[in-house]
Amino acid sequence: MFKKSGFKSPKLLALLLTVLFMVLSLTSCATTSSNEATSKTNDTEAKKIKIGLSMDDLRLERWQHDRDFFVARAQELGAEVLVQSANGDDQTQIAQCENLITQGVDVLVVIPHNGEAIAPVVEEAHKAGIKVLAYDRLITNSDVDYYISFDNVKVGELQATALVKQVPKGRYFLMGGSPTDNNAKLFRQGQMNILQPLIDKGDIKIVGDQWVKDWLPDEALKIMENALTANKNNIDAVVASNDSTAGGAIQALAAQNLAGKVAISGQDADLAACQRIVEGTQTMTVYKPIKNLATKAAEVAIAMAKNEEIQTNGTVNNGKIDVKSILLEPIAVTKENIVDTVIKDGFHKLEDVFKNIPKDKWPKVN
Repeated sequence: MFKKSGFKSPKLLALLLTVLFMVLSLTSCATTSSNEATSKTNDTEAKKIKIGLSMDDLRLERWQHDRDFFVARAQELGAEVLVQSANGDDQTQIAQCENLITQGVDVLVVIPHNGEAIAPVVEEAHKAGIKVLAYDRLITNSDVDYYISFDNVKVGELQATALVKQVPKGRYFLMGGSPTDNNAKLFRQGQMNILQPLIDKGDIKIVGDQWVKDWLPDEALKIMENALTANKNNIDAVVASNDSTAGGAIQALAAQNLAGKVAISGQDADLAACQRIVEGTQTMTVYKPIKNLATKAAEVAIAMAKNEEIQTNGTVNNGKIDVKSILLEPIAVTKENIVDTVIKDGFHKLEDVFKNIPKDKWPKVN
């Protein structure tokens, strides 16, 4: 039978069968290796870190910068970011956070509208095995894992110091931020660290104190109008806690021909505020290098998702625990150093900040 098949020896057939078996085995191994490699690739893709970013309100210019810097850095590091904005509504933010938890994010980053109201979300996240990073604003009375922000007491101190330098004696109006924002209370603490000794001394008189709902410029405008009426326009300085409230207050001052005559602080280095500073209607702002904050926060969030050790430089008590914190340094900005701070950092362009100033009066930049 072997002769009919063209084989002259059973040994030769056995040899050929052995070789064929080896070839098939190698092919099978190669296919298995290829499948394993594909499986590992799929596993890697499946384990791509997913970050939930819950934001208070993207209607304010400042938070748009935070979002963009955060997302860019997270994506550079291979993570995906799901962004939600609550437009300043507590219940909306809570529902959005719950939705992000349901979607299975690896870590939840929250900029709370109300640090107290959002606290239950931390417990919900922890039950789902999700860690929580409070961004810029503290989540109070909770077991939040980490907090990243600027030294907000220092922010208030910088605001008051700049005003006292310009108006060492006079009638001051205090315009606080949103009463639901824990940071607003920290700013006030810092402001009073500087003002209280001068109040006790009799150099400064507080002629009014109001808090601005949701940091809204329209609310600040109404408050300032009422304050000017109550004081017959006799106000020397306004301690405004951020740029949006400063903008509303300056609008009221301008209506009484007082813009530029009343010293006023701010915070966030919004473009409109920087323009007002070089025009002379706003005294100062506090620049918080947001790119540094957002970039660092994205890196911390990814490290949290990987259960890596986080390097902190302080703690902040949130009413329940001392929260491990990363606190960055804020910078006071005036007309004198605006070029060397927000413009040099690329936060705003020279031509945008000085757009309302005659070009022959623009500063020279190397």
